[in-house]
Amino acid sequence: MSFINDDFMLHSKAAKRLFHDYAEEMPIIDYHCHLNPKLIAEDYRFSNLTELLLGGDHYKWRAMRAIGIDEYYITGNADDLEKFKKWAEALPLFIGNPLYHWTHLELKRYFDIDQTLSADTAQDIWDTCNKMLAQPGFSARALITRSNVETVCSTDDPADDLQYHSKLKQDGYKANVLPTFRPDKALEIGKETFLPYISGQNITSFEGLQSWLRARIDFFHQNGCRLSDHGLEGVPYAVGDAKAVFDKGLSGVTPDAAEQDIFKTAMLQFCGREYATRGWTMQIHLGALRSNNTPMLQKLGPDTGFDSINDLNIAAPLSRLLDSLETQNSLPKTILYTLNPKDNYVLASMAGNFQKSPIKGKIQFGSGWWFNDQKDGMLAQMKTLANLGVLSTFVGMLTDSRSFVSYPRHEYFRRILCNLIGGWVELGEYPDDHVTLEKIIKGICYNNAKEYFGFGE
Repeated sequence: MSFINDDFMLHSKAAKRLFHDYAEEMPIIDYHCHLNPKLIAEDYRFSNLTELLLGGDHYKWRAMRAIGIDEYYITGNADDLEKFKKWAEALPLFIGNPLYHWTHLELKRYFDIDQTLSADTAQDIWDTCNKMLAQPGFSARALITRSNVETVCSTDDPADDLQYHSKLKQDGYKANVLPTFRPDKALEIGKETFLPYISGQNITSFEGLQSWLRARIDFFHQNGCRLSDHGLEGVPYAVGDAKAVFDKGLSGVTPDAAEQDIFKTAMLQFCGREYATRGWTMQIHLGALRSNNTPMLQKLGPDTGFDSINDLNIAAPLSRLLDSLETQNSLPKTILYTLNPKDNYVLASMAGNFQKSPIKGKIQFGSGWWFNDQKDGMLAQMKTLANLGVLSTFVGMLTDSRSFVSYPRHEYFRRILCNLIGGWVELGEYPDDHVTLEKIIKGICYNNAKEYFGFGE
């Protein structure tokens, strides 16, 4: 019998009731992920279990490197069975790592595999799952539908033509697959990608950049987009001549750090105002230190498992940035995520500064992200929000994943949530009020996100 049983991670009677009665069957709104909309539109079929479970998953790649597995078996030229067997050999060593739970949830929920994956079981599991992959129910669209997913928000560059989102809508696909506006390339004036990107859009002035972004925001809105996303290493806040900084960057001279902050501040303020007028939600992801390993960046490119947590001070500039928008009555709904848990209390308390009716939880302290996307990280985020804000207005979990079988992470989150709240009930720290508990659990799992994002409006 698999250790992934009905009451996995549920350690009290109240926790079991909350999960099975209220959380388990709720639909999923995956409002931030990195699924490829082309694969969904084309209803891609996966060739084998390695492609499905390991393809593009830098969480797993990073863990394999940590126990000394050669890159040949991770991103190299080993065949897919060899790569899978290396993953199976490694997995039993990952005690305490969420990858151990996630992998077995994936095998159980999609393939009904009760065996634990190891070197001894790898071949049997490989053969069983690959036979099933050839059957209906395992294409990209089918996996999303089977996972009870109502809405998927991909992450998209402003220049994208959104053809695959349009195709899915025309096809009448059951799940809503909506774009998210991610304008980082247009704001990161200090990176070598900035000038080619701007030139590629035929932008020749600061005003032209803003006009282009406004037009692209309108286009995304017409295609169902209701969220933006900004990945920021730190929080810029500086006042100055942003046009002059843009002109310097356009000339091919890289602005210095202070000038970059002036430009990025102005552009974040511009974007925030545009989002607010359309009722969008602005997501701000803070604290990643990316591409630390230069040789591996040159070999494999970004987003391959060589990023880590930064430790910048963010409170004062974040306050000034949000306040500059609020002062103009232009602060959009905003979700603040941190990669560094030292900033949990900073963000949770900062959110309280800018709450505003009639929106419940207008400023959100976002779900445990990336390195915090594990049991302790999720608990820390939720406990911090409960201590400093209102947990019951939380819009809940997201996958932030490139994998089509990552949706059991929502189940994982829901079990942790129910065990947390169920524990408070069992300890007598909250009454066993079924009506209110149902509202809270269903809200965090689904209803709050449904109301907050306003998809379809």
